[in-house]
Amino acid sequence: MLSHPTIEKLENLRLGGMVMALKEQQSMDLDNLSFEERLGLLVDRETVERDNRRLKTRFRQARLRHQACIEDIDFKQPRGLDKSLIMRLAECSWLHRHQNMIITGPTGAGKSYLACAFAKKACRSGYTASYQRMPRLFEEINLAKGDGRYVKLMAGLAKVDLLVLDDFGLQPLNQEQRHDLLEILEDRYQLRSTLVAGQLPHEHWHEQIGDPTLADAILDRLIHNAHIMQLKGGSMRKAKADLTALNREE
Repeated sequence: MLSHPTIEKLENLRLGGMVMALKEQQSMDLDNLSFEERLGLLVDRETVERDNRRLKTRFRQARLRHQACIEDIDFKQPRGLDKSLIMRLAECSWLHRHQNMIITGPTGAGKSYLACAFAKKACRSGYTASYQRMPRLFEEINLAKGDGRYVKLMAGLAKVDLLVLDDFGLQPLNQEQRHDLLEILEDRYQLRSTLVAGQLPHEHWHEQIGDPTLADAILDRLIHNAHIMQLKGGSMRKAKADLTALNREE
């Protein structure tokens, strides 16, 4: 039987998984297991607990807008989704190759949900992610320039494995926003992956960005190695609301 001081030492070493496993073993009959086998069970438990803590940290830092999962994507609605493509991208090899993704489509088609689903799958696969709405991000960048956090903020955006930029193209970009976006993409080019979601089809992004020279530079770093999905159809929110109303009537 292991003594209480041993468990205290393990707790001081922050080996919480091993502590829980040891306490469980003390209440079980494991005489048929060798020392190596019991030690292996302790190490396995500690590994699982650490992996779970790291996963929770990645989810917390990602700040996803939706609690979305690839497994919960609705392929029944006619939105132009290719299920085989979605499942292939869910394997995250595009992240390993530092490729990008672009999701466009009408309001309510599920762009943000898909973006968050891919970000969540990235976190589950060991990658870090960060969800950012473009209007809020530009506001945060402006504030950071004023209070001295700009370098730290840009460095954080540069190092995350998957940066999700949602609501792209809601308004034409001004000169400062164009420069900020170019800096973000330049820091990530061929080093990290970026997912951009917005209503405007990517063919019209050049004029929405504005300055032709900066637009060329931005799109060159974003589109040429991107997986592009163009959603179609009506609003998923309306479809779900109609279904709920129909169920109530029945």
